[in-house]
Amino acid sequence: MILIVAPALNSRVRHWLSDEDEARRAAKARLARSIARLVRDGVDANGWVGDADPIQAIDDALHLFPADRLIIATHPEGRSNWLARRLVGRARGRFRLPILHIVVDVTRRSEYVVDAA
Repeated sequence: MILIVAPALNSRVRHWLSDEDEARRAAKARLARSIARLVRDGVDANGWVGDADPIQAIDDALHLFPADRLIIATHPEGRSNWLARRLVGRARGRFRLPILHIVVDVTRRSEYVVDAA
């Protein structure tokens, strides 16, 4: 079973104003697309919308789902706030699980593995 956690990504201003409706709608849509694609390929998948902070979203999920590895998907370098904030490195330091980093480049319609550790 694969559990997908889609963080409710929000702007700082909207976060400060506690306005996360649009962020949650967008996260639900990403989640639905991801689950549908995996199910279509025969994978047992489920998920939920998580915290806007991806590290917190991972931490919350690990309290409920005994994962044996993490897969972190980001946009490519230069388009990813998560990479600029060293998300993958911070996750490796905090969670003692193997992590697979996948880059999804929507403009080039490609996906590739950056590294696995």
